[in-house]
Amino acid sequence: MIAKKYKDMLGKKSVIREISEYGGQRAQEIGYENVFDFSLGNPSVPAPRIVDETIAKLALQGDSLAVHGYSPSLGLDSVREAIAYSLNNRFGMNYSKDHIFPTSGAAAALAHAVRAVTEPGDEVLTFAPHFSEYYPYINETGAVLKVVPANVENFQINFIAFEKMFNPKVNAILINSPNNPSGVVYSAETLTRLAEILLAKEKEYGHDIYIISDEPYREIIFDGKKTPYTSKFYANTISCYSFSKSLSLPGERIGYIAVNPACKDAALIVDMCGQISRGIGHNCPSSIIQLAVAEVLEQTSDLQVYEDNMHILYDALTEMGFSCVKPDGTFYMFPKSLEPDAVAFCNKAKEFDLLLVPGDGFGCPGHFRIAYCVPTEKVQRSLEAFRKLAVYYNK
Repeated sequence: MIAKKYKDMLGKKSVIREISEYGGQRAQEIGYENVFDFSLGNPSVPAPRIVDETIAKLALQGDSLAVHGYSPSLGLDSVREAIAYSLNNRFGMNYSKDHIFPTSGAAAALAHAVRAVTEPGDEVLTFAPHFSEYYPYINETGAVLKVVPANVENFQINFIAFEKMFNPKVNAILINSPNNPSGVVYSAETLTRLAEILLAKEKEYGHDIYIISDEPYREIIFDGKKTPYTSKFYANTISCYSFSKSLSLPGERIGYIAVNPACKDAALIVDMCGQISRGIGHNCPSSIIQLAVAEVLEQTSDLQVYEDNMHILYDALTEMGFSCVKPDGTFYMFPKSLEPDAVAFCNKAKEFDLLLVPGDGFGCPGHFRIAYCVPTEKVQRSLEAFRKLAVYYNK
């Protein structure tokens, strides 16, 4: 007999993927250039040339047994040391290699982090709007994801609702800044208040509470702003990172966990991640991609296109009458739909070959996500379709 749980999940596939698949089918019918597919958060700029050169150098000139051999279960020491050094240099931290655990992207980092600090039945709180895949990421660990309603005014944390939902079963808080889908960055004031609440709750409940900080968009930040580094605000923080967005390497599946050295059990958590890997079949990223990213930690792709696209869309859509919190970073924005039912709104948008994702799956009905990681010329050409959609609702 096949596993019923995963069979049942077939009826709950990712809405984002389903819309993207529809976009592929529609492109075959009318041409790719005529479909304005804003569904999938897939980087649209190439990896820096130095990444390709580094991989080629390792493959052609490196020690073949080392480059293609098994990585230790906790990752390559030289790579862990390089990541720790880079984080210390950039954010004023004091990581060592013992606080770093390479993973197959941010999803794998989250899978390890949640298992390291929760038991089955514990609750993990996150804040709407949130990445839709957090449900399987968290619930399949045995923990239970609970979503704090959104502060739709600015998409900072809704602290009133947050404190009402807090209870002794909460062992972890999952945050995502810069945020998918809103593009908003949690301010230093927001992170300071969050830390104050968690310290008080730790004292009240008599157990540790962790922040799991999902940070794959950390380098995609606009208008000269900076992303506050969560571990600077709260000791019990586990940072989960991916090079998928900063270096445009989503297919390489490479990221890491960084456990704050000030965390109470910092000396244990990375070693525990090695044991978690045994249970979920992770067994570390490939050696060659670990070695490659370790040489380019301070590099990024040319991320300017995302900022350009954001300004084009934000300025045009707000002029058309859409209401939207201006993104601070990422390659997403999250406007209000022009009718209360965002699913119906996004279905209507399809009639103009605009592929948008309703906010319901992000825990925020009445909004929709635009993933503007597409060529700028296509963003510009999409504006006429957005105008036709706005006219339909305003006639």
